[in-house]
Amino acid sequence: MPVSAARAAAFDILLRVERESSFASELLHSATLDRLSTVDHALVMELVMGVLRWRSSLDDEIALASAQPLARLDLEILITLRLALYQFRHLDRIPPRAALHESVELVKRSRKRSAAPFVNAVLRKLASANPIQTRSLNSPEDLAHAFAHPLWLVERWVHEYGFATAHRICEHDQTIPQTAIRLRTSTAAGQLAQASIELAPGKVLATARLVQMGDITKTALFRSREIVVQDEASQLVASLVGHGSDILDCCAAPGGKTLAIADRNPGSTILAVELHPHRARLLRKLLSPQSAGRIGVIAADAGALPLSRQFDRVLTDVPCSGTGTLARNPEIKWRLGPHDLLELARRQLTILRSAMAQVAPGGRLIYSTCSLQRDENQDVVEKALGEDENFRLGDCRAELDLLKASGELSWPEPVTLTHGPYLRTLPGVHPCDGFFAAVLEKT
Repeated sequence: MPVSAARAAAFDILLRVERESSFASELLHSATLDRLSTVDHALVMELVMGVLRWRSSLDDEIALASAQPLARLDLEILITLRLALYQFRHLDRIPPRAALHESVELVKRSRKRSAAPFVNAVLRKLASANPIQTRSLNSPEDLAHAFAHPLWLVERWVHEYGFATAHRICEHDQTIPQTAIRLRTSTAAGQLAQASIELAPGKVLATARLVQMGDITKTALFRSREIVVQDEASQLVASLVGHGSDILDCCAAPGGKTLAIADRNPGSTILAVELHPHRARLLRKLLSPQSAGRIGVIAADAGALPLSRQFDRVLTDVPCSGTGTLARNPEIKWRLGPHDLLELARRQLTILRSAMAQVAPGGRLIYSTCSLQRDENQDVVEKALGEDENFRLGDCRAELDLLKASGELSWPEPVTLTHGPYLRTLPGVHPCDGFFAAVLEKT
């Protein structure tokens, strides 16, 4: 039996995610998958994201059925077993026999023919075994086991947010998140309807829409950048920047927030900074012709900005752990360790200090992450403020009230999007990714 195009593509992507630390979301939308049918592309998406979301649970079952410790298995063998077991446990429409036989063929395809009998034996055992039963959820260990998360991360969330909220976060991370878009023109919604794209109103912002049916990426509006795929929390952070005449976006790629700021400030000049030259080139391509003249892009280190002028608005959306986006990027939880947070926090503080030096008197800086950990959020902001008496912490609640009064914010209770003076959205609690933001005002 030949391996189907969808399973072969899923296997290849999972192998690259593990070997090259690639991001699945980027590979799943690469041109290499254009040859697949819509049905096959959807199956690749399901297999890849499902295996990554449930990896530890899959490995627990495989370990019970395997005579070899998982650490001794070749990566190709382990990925093949994960793919098959995910289909056994989560995809009712795929017969176990088909998943089993195609998995054996996958092993042969990956030049591990000698392992085919082993894979066949393990999968037959798994196909006939009962799934590991979920125990009652009374501890961080229970949550980590039931929702396939690293224990150390769950323990931090329980400590920071309480058990019930940590439960909601973990549960949300295992679901398929809705695609949110930002409409950049007044006619975009009607044009999408004509293209058979079904939309629902955004739940947080009036300018946002949620895709109910259809493939946005196949539309002319997506190609012309009249609509932008962007989570509502990310859109909200860009809204906090407000209005200015000279704006700096310190860590700009991939550019969603840059465009949102530009659309809110049509008469302003904007400088977008990106560390990596290839990402800076992609950012230039993203900018629409009408925006390119007033948005400059430079490749530079935001931690040591080579700038001689100051700005009245600065966005510092720093590189972070990304734990507020695990439903979209589940591979992050298997790469991240507690030691990484320390290094990230050091880098974030360096960038924030550099950005603060670029704020003009009376100006505003927005510091943001898509992380759920205090280490990368409040702790960084409070340390930076303690070092510079020219800045004070603004109140995000007041900013959200203004957005509500203007009609931009559609969320009914703005205060529930905050934690003290900070913006704080939590996946599973709010209908968006997990984001943190602070407003720093220069006196």
